[in-house]
Amino acid sequence: MDFLKMPPGDLPAFDDTYGFQQTRSPNPNWTYGQKIEATQEGREWAQGETKGWKVVDTEKEDPIKLYILMISGIVPRPIAFVSTISNTGIENLAPFSWFNMVTHSPPVVSISCSNGPVRVHDTTDNIKANRGFTVNIISEPWVEAANVCSIDAPAEVSEWPLSGLTKAPSVHVKPARVKESAFSMECELLQIIDIIHPVTQKATTSLILGTVKYIHVRKDVLTDKGAVDPAKLKAVGRMGDITYSRIGDGFRLPRPLWEKEVQGIEKALQGLIVQPDHSE
Repeated sequence: MDFLKMPPGDLPAFDDTYGFQQTRSPNPNWTYGQKIEATQEGREWAQGETKGWKVVDTEKEDPIKLYILMISGIVPRPIAFVSTISNTGIENLAPFSWFNMVTHSPPVVSISCSNGPVRVHDTTDNIKANRGFTVNIISEPWVEAANVCSIDAPAEVSEWPLSGLTKAPSVHVKPARVKESAFSMECELLQIIDIIHPVTQKATTSLILGTVKYIHVRKDVLTDKGAVDPAKLKAVGRMGDITYSRIGDGFRLPRPLWEKEVQGIEKALQGLIVQPDHSE
C-alpha cells in the first residue's frame, strides 16, 4: 500500500494507544569491522544497491524537484514553532522544519527561512526588526493547531486566533511563547546570514542564528536527572511532502570510549588484515 499517494482522509486512524519505548539497538552483537552483510537485515539492505543509483547534479536540477528530494531524504527534522511580532504589532506564529541546535555554550539555535517568489517570510522580517523570538517544540496533542499556522496568510493576519493556542508571557523577549508547548526557548537574534544562490546571485534563504536566553520546560516532562523524557514530551518531526512523524522506539546505543575499547578494536582488526604471502 502506497501511503504517500493516499489522501489523508483515506488513511488509518491515529493510534493513540501507541507509546514510546526504549529498546536495544538493531544489531546488539555487532563487532568492530563487521560488514553489513553479516545480518539478514543488512544483506537485504545491501541488495537494494543492485537497482543502481540516481545521481543528481544540484546545479542543473529543477529547484522544486530538488526541494522534494531533499526534504524527504533529510529526515526526520525537528520543528521550530516560532513566535514573532512585527513593527506594527502583528503577532506571527509559523512552523519551520529547517531548524536545529547549533551549540550549548553559548546556547544557540538555527532556523532557515526560505525567501519566496512573492515576499520574504514574515518571521524573517519580524526578527530583523525586533530581534526577539520564541521557539516552541510541538507535541502530538496539538500538532493540528501548529500545522494550521503554515497557512500563507497575509502579513497583517495573526495566526494565533486560527490556532486556538494560548499566549504565555516571556521573560526576556517581547513575543509570547506557546503555553501548550512543554519546551519553549526565548531567543535573541545573534546573526542573520543570507544564503546567496551562485547563479542568480539572489538571497534565497535567511539563516537565522538565535541565542537562547531563557528556557521554559514543564516539570512533568523532566526526568530525575534533568533531561526531557521523550515519552512524555511526545515531540513531532517533519518528513517529506505533508507527512509528520512521531517518536516511536528509541534504541540505546552507548558511545564507545577509545581508552576502554582500544584492545578489543586492535584484536578485531588484526583478524581482518590479510597477511602478505612470503612463500616465494
